[in-house]
Amino acid sequence: MTQSTLFSAGTGPAVRAREFAASEMFEKLFSEGMELVEETASYLDGPGRADSKQLDRAGALSYATESMKLTTRLMQAASWLLAQRAVAEGEMSAEDATDGKYRLGMDRPTDNLWPEDESPPAYLGTLVERSRSLYARLKRIDDNLYSDAGGEVDANPVADQMAMLRGAFSQS
Repeated sequence: MTQSTLFSAGTGPAVRAREFAASEMFEKLFSEGMELVEETASYLDGPGRADSKQLDRAGALSYATESMKLTTRLMQAASWLLAQRAVAEGEMSAEDATDGKYRLGMDRPTDNLWPEDESPPAYLGTLVERSRSLYARLKRIDDNLYSDAGGEVDANPVADQMAMLRGAFSQS
């Protein structure tokens, strides 16, 4: 099913948000997103700690940065999903969900975090790719739902801070 057939033609953002929040597609995305959050937390709190201890100093810094970006991306996705669920359950109006503070900003993935002679632990890499895929799908839906809601989403302040940190640490 394409996104153009998900929502009633000619409807506004609030109507589309209500329709989406009540859909089976949303239920599946919500389950997938929350399962990925739980799986990531379990990895980072368990096997991920052991994985990070096997890395050299540069690799450990890359691991910390990657896991922070992963966690941030998933928190943003979970927040968006929870806002949509609040619409579905009548705890938030669909009109309120069109507010920019509930919208998803652009994800700014960083592919070159790892030193040339090191790569991320395999499972971390898998979680990163899955989180990027989920976020990209949610972002496309968000853009489709709220395309004429007005108000652009502000830049991602966490991503901006990460970029500043990378710049500070990459200088010799």
